[in-house]
Amino acid sequence: MFPTHRPRRLRTHPQLRRMVRETVLTTSDLIYPLFAVAGEGIAKEVKSMPGVYQLSVDKIVEEAKEVYDLGIPAIILFGIPEDKDADATGAWHDCGIVQKAATAVKAAVPDLIVVADTCLCEYTSHGHCGYLQVGDLTGRVLNDPTLELLKKTAVSQAQAGADIIAPSGMMDGFVQAIRAGLDEAGFQDTPILSYAAKYASAYYGPFRDAADSTPQFGDRRTYQMDPGNAREAIKEIDLDIAEGADMLMVKPALAYMDIIWRVKEASNLPVAAYNVSGEYSMIKAAALNGWIDEERVVMETLTGFKRAGADLILTYHAKDAARWLK
Repeated sequence: MFPTHRPRRLRTHPQLRRMVRETVLTTSDLIYPLFAVAGEGIAKEVKSMPGVYQLSVDKIVEEAKEVYDLGIPAIILFGIPEDKDADATGAWHDCGIVQKAATAVKAAVPDLIVVADTCLCEYTSHGHCGYLQVGDLTGRVLNDPTLELLKKTAVSQAQAGADIIAPSGMMDGFVQAIRAGLDEAGFQDTPILSYAAKYASAYYGPFRDAADSTPQFGDRRTYQMDPGNAREAIKEIDLDIAEGADMLMVKPALAYMDIIWRVKEASNLPVAAYNVSGEYSMIKAAALNGWIDEERVVMETLTGFKRAGADLILTYHAKDAARWLK
């Protein structure tokens, strides 16, 4: 005998399925990453990320206008400086590329939220996220001296117009240091979106092409999290919350949906998921080969992040998703 309730009754019509859908993705959930470079009129496609470009500031402004018109509320800026050094000068200098881009975007599209990635790997000559011990070729970053650089970078980005500071270097105490720096500089209302659970992942490969940030030696496993650890993610978010984080991020997203869920269950702060470069490039490659339906796979993936608990999704698919959502 069949049960009285049949779940298929609520699947019989597209509008009915829409009415009872538990998880709904909207453009308000999306943040679009952009890569800023020096120069003018530059739009250089990243070879390993079809449809993603390194852009000069004037082109960043054009993209920002398009993003805003699509209903996407925010962008996150990454910078590729002309010159790199051991002090990551391009990260914190008033004339740094992210600072220039943030100022230009806020002048052109004041209502678009600008998130500044606050890290040093794109700006150091060795490609690591802070100061290294002289002669050390393992990539072991000196924690406390690096905090001072991150603090300077965050303040400089806020002064340039960034609405949200997003530290990603995974240094111990980085949220506390940045919060103190922002408060001292008069930016008490500038929120921090912490890369609270950032894993040492193979999914970052194409990003390192886009941001020119591949380490010259060693790797980042001494400061990014081991992919096998889940409880450690909760320890990291607890520390960041205590230090003053306003939002939390899990990076990557696709292989870490369980972490997104754990973080969401363990805190009452907004949770962001970073749909990283390798995840994007796999879908683009399969779609270009005709192996998958790109729109359906992208939308299913993004919906999966939200179902797992993400309130915000940083994704290179954002513009396409916004068009598909209309």
